[in-house]
Amino acid sequence: MKVTVDEARCCGAGQCVLIAPEVFDQRDDDGIVILLASEPGADQHTQVREAAAVCPGAAIQVIDQA
Repeated sequence: MKVTVDEARCCGAGQCVLIAPEVFDQRDDDGIVILLASEPGADQHTQVREAAAVCPGAAIQVIDQA
């Protein structure tokens, strides 16, 4: 799995951080997403997919790798 984020689409809701704090964080000044792990471990895949699904700005992209 590869994860990317589009900072321009992020509205700072923070749902991703609540769901997958090992993968996502937020900037202190404006709450925009910070990607901590672009290739999270298999144990994080479910949480990352959930974070992408609930992101109100659709700022998280998940690419499954073969």
